[in-house]
Amino acid sequence: MTTPAPLVASDLDRTLIYSAAALHLTGPDAAAPRLLCVEVYEGRPLSYLTETAAALLSELAGRATFVPATTRTRAQYGRIRLPGPPPEFAVCANGGHLLVRGVTDPDWQRTVADRLAAHCAPLDEIDAHLARTTDPVWLRSRRTAEDLFAYLVVERPLLPDGWVADLAGWAKTRGWTVSLQGRKLYVVPRPLTKSAAVAEVARRTGATGFLGAGDSLLDTDLLLAADRGWRPGHGELADTDWGAPRVTALAERGVAAGEAIVRAMVGAVGGS
Repeated sequence: MTTPAPLVASDLDRTLIYSAAALHLTGPDAAAPRLLCVEVYEGRPLSYLTETAAALLSELAGRATFVPATTRTRAQYGRIRLPGPPPEFAVCANGGHLLVRGVTDPDWQRTVADRLAAHCAPLDEIDAHLARTTDPVWLRSRRTAEDLFAYLVVERPLLPDGWVADLAGWAKTRGWTVSLQGRKLYVVPRPLTKSAAVAEVARRTGATGFLGAGDSLLDTDLLLAADRGWRPGHGELADTDWGAPRVTALAERGVAAGEAIVRAMVGAVGGS
């Protein structure tokens, strides 16, 4: 019987890939790492990892089943060109879509729809509440994604004290959760999780466990479900000093953390 390849699942933005604003290059310019652009948006470079991280990610993809697990929509994920072969599986919309060789899996889509209908208030109710309670003084935009969840782009310094906590309390009673990441505030159905979609990949591949990485509240379920996990020294989880027994809290911040995460994953699956 063939032993299945190790399974590795990781968040993307601010975990493996970084915008220019999130690189956290604090040393001398001459000592900065060489960067590889992996995303272009409207003709401009948007997301990067170090060239060393790119080589390690290619090695990892050759040794394991690597699954990008992102809150991005399918269209946003489609802009990313990671090094190595295209992943056979990818998790988009925080678990709302499981892509198999780039195509949405209809069975998983039906499973998600049934779970949300059974356990959560409808998206229209959430969006209407956001429309009533947000203020144009600090709100830049209000959007929904994939007909699954809502998110706001905000001027974070102008957010009223207690507004996010009040929203989180209101959302919790309706089966939803709230995550503030930089200028984006996500309101997501509680059953819509990356870990559930990764568990489905494990079922299909025969993997008995997986390695995971992430930086935000929306990654906690993934990290808790993983046999081993890593989080960077920045982000929502670092800001709250979140930790768990099988999760390593790295000191590195920015793009250096992405490189450290991939290096640790390669080592864990038996690479260099």
